[in-house]
Amino acid sequence: MSFINSMGIADPRKRRYLLPQRILWQSNVKNGEALLDATEDLCELRYDGDEPPALLLDFGRELHGGIQIWNTVHAPHDPIRVRVCFGESAVEAMSEPNQDHAIHDEVLHVPWYGYQEFGNTGFRFVRLELVDRGTRLSLKALRAVFLYRDLEYKGSFRCSDERLNTIWDTGAYTTHLCMQDMLWDGIKRDRLVWIGDMHPETMVINTVFGGVDVVPISLDYVRRITPLPNWMNGISSYSLWWLRIHKCWYLYQGDLPYLEAQREYMTGLLKLLLEQIGDDNRERMGGHRFLDWPSSEDDSAIHAGLHALLTMTLEEGAWLCDVLGEHVMRDRCLDGVARLKRYTPPTSHTKQANALLALAGLRDAGEINTGELARNPLAGISTFYGYYVLQARALAGDYEGALEVIRTYWGAMLDLGATTFWEDFNLAWTKDGVAIDQMVPEGRKSIHADYGNFCYKGLRHSLCHGWASGPTAWMTEHILGLRPLEPGCRKLLVAPHLADLDFAEGTFPTPEGIVKVRHEKTVTGEVKTEISAPDAIEIAWHEG
Repeated sequence: MSFINSMGIADPRKRRYLLPQRILWQSNVKNGEALLDATEDLCELRYDGDEPPALLLDFGRELHGGIQIWNTVHAPHDPIRVRVCFGESAVEAMSEPNQDHAIHDEVLHVPWYGYQEFGNTGFRFVRLELVDRGTRLSLKALRAVFLYRDLEYKGSFRCSDERLNTIWDTGAYTTHLCMQDMLWDGIKRDRLVWIGDMHPETMVINTVFGGVDVVPISLDYVRRITPLPNWMNGISSYSLWWLRIHKCWYLYQGDLPYLEAQREYMTGLLKLLLEQIGDDNRERMGGHRFLDWPSSEDDSAIHAGLHALLTMTLEEGAWLCDVLGEHVMRDRCLDGVARLKRYTPPTSHTKQANALLALAGLRDAGEINTGELARNPLAGISTFYGYYVLQARALAGDYEGALEVIRTYWGAMLDLGATTFWEDFNLAWTKDGVAIDQMVPEGRKSIHADYGNFCYKGLRHSLCHGWASGPTAWMTEHILGLRPLEPGCRKLLVAPHLADLDFAEGTFPTPEGIVKVRHEKTVTGEVKTEISAPDAIEIAWHEG
């Protein structure tokens, strides 16, 4: 133990070995089915003919980690070269994957007797292929090495619609996989802390896991590498999101010493943000001006969205300054908000910008919902900013419309074999696209290899992206209706909106313990609620 303490740090993650669930394809393989269970039978790959022996394994769900190859004794005692190819889709594992963030395709030397482990990436499928003629493998096992944080799912959600239940679970699992040494955006690509992308992930962590240290570790890391006046990740809106994440983290977790530790940087950042308001009361944010990819080519939408984000950030900054006793900066932030609200930016029909304008109170949420969000509701939506579109629709009281977007848009990924939510998605891809867990027949297109846009074209597209998990947090907040009103959830709002559901029930983690709730519609359409909460939590009931 003293050696470990002096030479390194402990890894918060655990390793677990998992067997494949099925063989999706094989060629020149004997007894491949032996890999699917723990029997004493061996799977043999012998390269005697013209085609190399190979097989494609499906582990049944997205994983983070690598592969263990267990070869048994045979002569000669030379290493055997094998090609290992990982894939988030079957097509990716059967192709030449993109490798700019994680190595997915490699030729390895496997010992003549014993184990070889390789890989640190996101995958569901693995192709194994012998490289050299005259060689063979006698496999005892080919197992996934699952690398993950062993966390309790303290939050839960169940309702009368099983599709929504699966979506909630999938969003929770997507974020869970991204909780590695730090909070990554993706486990295959974007294995980095992108601070803006962290906001939906942080809301899911608050909802499902509670106060896990991966959030403050990641917030502090990006702060340390971004001295002011630089923008986090080079993107000005991401510095806004850093401050907004601190607001929601403190509201949910109530960790005042941690918030106190942000004082100097936070007040310096707020000073910088106030300098981004022009004499005409318009935002003048510098750096790379970005909301999300689908809106990235619409300058008017970017301007409207940044103006709204700056307004909300300064409002929340004033709230945080009040907590910290920084009253001069609080007043300056409120003055900045007042100035920003004297100007309403024009916008295009981009849903992202319109949603932010509604959430910032710069335009009426009902009018935005009717005129923009509910009209052709799935057009132009993204897995990242779709969360804020859902929030704006809830603000307008359109819970049924929001649920239909969740069922149709996020649900379509499930229909295409997803076990985690993707970096982006367009329903138009479903017309000819084949699911990720299938081989692509002649004349059809791969939903993974043949689609995508911007930076996520083809196999570079990440199929486990934490920013896509927003519906999980949204359903707990609006369907279960649980939302903190005071730091540390000391006061909790209960305001269920069942929409077209017959019942919804679940649990919610707080620093004081678990809250349990069940809402059920009566025959008269009223909602009956049963709730159990720790004594330290005050329950505030929604009126009306």
